[in-house]
Amino acid sequence: MEKSKLRHRLHEIIYEADTPIGKLFDLIIIALILLSVVFVALDSVQPIYKKYHKELNMAEWLITVIFTIEYIARILAVKKPIKYIFSFYGIVDFLAIIPQYISLFLTGSEVLASIRALRLLRVFRILKLTRYVSESNKLIKAMKASRAKISVFLYFLLIICVLFGTLMYLVESDESGFTSIPESIYWCIVTLTTVGYGDIAPITPIGQFIAAFIMVLGYGIIAVPTGIVSAEFVMQKPKKIDINTQHCPHCSHDNHKDNAVYCHKCGGVLNDV
Repeated sequence: MEKSKLRHRLHEIIYEADTPIGKLFDLIIIALILLSVVFVALDSVQPIYKKYHKELNMAEWLITVIFTIEYIARILAVKKPIKYIFSFYGIVDFLAIIPQYISLFLTGSEVLASIRALRLLRVFRILKLTRYVSESNKLIKAMKASRAKISVFLYFLLIICVLFGTLMYLVESDESGFTSIPESIYWCIVTLTTVGYGDIAPITPIGQFIAAFIMVLGYGIIAVPTGIVSAEFVMQKPKKIDINTQHCPHCSHDNHKDNAVYCHKCGGVLNDV
């Protein structure tokens, strides 16, 4: 019974953001995530690395230990830990802590580059923030609802790039950089997205006219996917949202309706911890 009460208390603190202690726990985790990302970013700056690497490394280890305790607590707080371990957030939580421990075993000057690359994985901690942003569910739903339209739009863009890239290859010469159709398609993509590296540029009047047309077209194209997602997002706004942050202790699924007794995914009792 004591074990069940302890698990229930852990579940309430870690997974339930509607309670005062749950909110406090979330605020602490958010602060630690932001601090860890700042420390990783600062450690990549050479002057700061040379002067404060030891202090930053100690701070990273402290945060890693705290996240390790949190990870273990999340496993202990649910009835089916395997579900959490192999869930999206479970994998992100694991990626947030494992590189620091791997760096203990990769020693020697010949693997310093590998350790530096592993340290970058700790930026995955920032993905943990998404679980604390309730409005992100609306945005995710809007993006899912508009993925078919965006796919058609991207397919249309691909056709435009192939057509105009081929046309530029015919119009321009090798001296201007259009040495092949793939190179010309690359130029078209860069121009259409308004990036404009400038490594390839048309020199003929017809080529410059086509380039100007593609540039103007690019500004109009940028607004299309934004408008599609925004329209879907606005359509969801009038709907009443009556879901809370309660997590199922059996499958760790969230977004349950207020006053729900059973999980809408696995059918388990929500308060049966």
